[in-house]
Amino acid sequence: MSKKTQYLLGILFTIVVGSILYYYFCCKHCMADANTADTENTIVEPVDNSTKMAFIVKDDEGDLDVEEYDNFNFKESYFTILEPLSNSVNNAVVQVKNYMVEDSLKLLHITGYYASSESNNSAFPNLGLARANAVKNYFVSTGISSKNIDTYGKLNDDMIPDNERIFYGPVAFSMSTHDEMDTSRLEAIQTMGETIKANPLVLYFETGASTLNLTAEQREKVANISRYIDKVHEAQIHVIGHTDNTGDAFSNMKLGQKRADFVKRYLMGNAISEGQIETLSKGQEEPIETNATEEGRQKNRRVVVTIN
Repeated sequence: MSKKTQYLLGILFTIVVGSILYYYFCCKHCMADANTADTENTIVEPVDNSTKMAFIVKDDEGDLDVEEYDNFNFKESYFTILEPLSNSVNNAVVQVKNYMVEDSLKLLHITGYYASSESNNSAFPNLGLARANAVKNYFVSTGISSKNIDTYGKLNDDMIPDNERIFYGPVAFSMSTHDEMDTSRLEAIQTMGETIKANPLVLYFETGASTLNLTAEQREKVANISRYIDKVHEAQIHVIGHTDNTGDAFSNMKLGQKRADFVKRYLMGNAISEGQIETLSKGQEEPIETNATEEGRQKNRRVVVTIN
């Protein structure tokens, strides 16, 4: 073999060995890095295992049978209905409305659900009842009388929200027929009204306070006031602002009105109609305790919510 041939073979051998070494020490490492980067950049979509409750209203004593996959939806810890509603929900509401308009003895029962993990930011005893009242108001807006709708709240920890913390359909419906000979319903409403008048809702204000933190008892009173005006349409809520005697009488009259208007806005924000709320101020005119002590003045700084 000539020296030239040996020289060429040596060059070829060097190229082959170099290529092999380059592949093992460089290319495989680069490919591994690329695969790792691809893995890191891969976005895994979260699984949506949320609970979805259908819109179902059936009357065992009639021919109403409505069932839709869609329903009223709510964000976690909120009682405001998410809009826009689907066409199927709107159509279902219209079917229920037409059915109830044809028979004034039909009663619609709405149960709103809530989870124990949710925060109740409403004025009602629980978020489920607040949601039921929001749905009730939607039905009322279509022409159904609130006299024919009852609302309830119920704990349901089986509900699972979606990845955006939305509960799909945390509300259920049922239908019944009122017995005209049964006066217990009317008597219960009358008793509720007497109780509200005898023991009204009283809210105390600290100087400069701009929020309300209701107790369980106060929330129950709000719920009863809401129920009463739903059933007695001529009734109105009276919100009366009071102050202590700090400052002059004219300023305190304005302050009492400001507090009453604040409570009115709060009630409106909890699905109570503006047209059913009257506000007025008594200023410092009607103290319930002495203004000579801080304890007495604190009790005089109040808003009384009752019915006429």
